[in-house]
Amino acid sequence: MSSPSEQPPEAGALPPGQYVPRGWPVLHYGPVPKFRPRDWDFRVFGATASGEQHIWSWEEFERLPRTRAVADFHCVTKFTIPGNLWEGVSGSTIVELAPPHPDVTHVMVWADYGYSANIRMSDFLGDATMFALFRDGERISADHGFPVRLVVPHLYAWKSVKWTRGVEYLVKDRRGFWEERGYHNVADPWREQRYSYQEDEGESPPL
Repeated sequence: MSSPSEQPPEAGALPPGQYVPRGWPVLHYGPVPKFRPRDWDFRVFGATASGEQHIWSWEEFERLPRTRAVADFHCVTKFTIPGNLWEGVSGSTIVELAPPHPDVTHVMVWADYGYSANIRMSDFLGDATMFALFRDGERISADHGFPVRLVVPHLYAWKSVKWTRGVEYLVKDRRGFWEERGYHNVADPWREQRYSYQEDEGESPPL
């Protein structure tokens, strides 16, 4: 399993084929979910160390320790938003509070309406990976994933799941929503891993 940051890119560099647009384009599949704080929760399930689910209400999730990171945002449709200040709950904090079974290798991140994306545990524990609540000091807007959006800055942004509601620990990789529809299982923008036909041996769970 390769590291998500074997050779960090130079500051200000863009991945191959990317450009910087005006503003932050809005792209998503399906409608924007309505946020109801009393009904909202965040769950960690699957192959947990205890075998039990871990559940936080909205009030509890907001009180979790937060981290900040400045990182770019790379969309597979070829735009990059550079230098975002993200603030939220890191993937490593979730792992500390809800320990996985030692055999866990991947996570499936789930969102409202059943949307999902799979990532390697090494990516989930990346320095800037977090469940973001704020971008550049302001709450993430509804069309960009409010109240909680996973941000995995070193991967293409379909892995940065909007309207996140939970994490499933996996002992065996399986494809998420877009991965089942022909997108690359890993999604490294520096290697232009856009589509599943580009996958190398070891990167491909069954379609």
